[in-house]
Amino acid sequence: MDDYPLLNLFWTMLWLFLWIMWFFLLFKVISDIFRDHSLGGWGRAGWLILVLLLPYLGVLVYLIARGRSMGERDVKQVKEQEEAFRTYVRKAAATDPPGSAAELHALSALKDKGDLTQEEFDRAKAKLLA
Repeated sequence: MDDYPLLNLFWTMLWLFLWIMWFFLLFKVISDIFRDHSLGGWGRAGWLILVLLLPYLGVLVYLIARGRSMGERDVKQVKEQEEAFRTYVRKAAATDPPGSAAELHALSALKDKGDLTQEEFDRAKAKLLA
């Protein structure tokens, strides 16, 4: 380890970090090309060819030309996912599972009012809890 100074290690780590960031950016741009519904087939093909053949220039031009709409699509996707999650939670929380306390309470109220006999109550309760 004596022949590899600490400064060289820092430079190596910096270049590795920048290299990984570059690939994340490249994949983000490529995925945005396919995610954008306003682009036609030829537009997608053109951007993809530019990004793959001249990657640094292609990504830079894409970010300059379509960076704002790229951010808007990200925000729209996050909002849609959040709304879908909230809808799912509301739907899951609103439905009572079979054998819930509300159904047992309703059966007990019917029995107390005299609408159900003890036998009917026991059968309904057993069916509800099964």
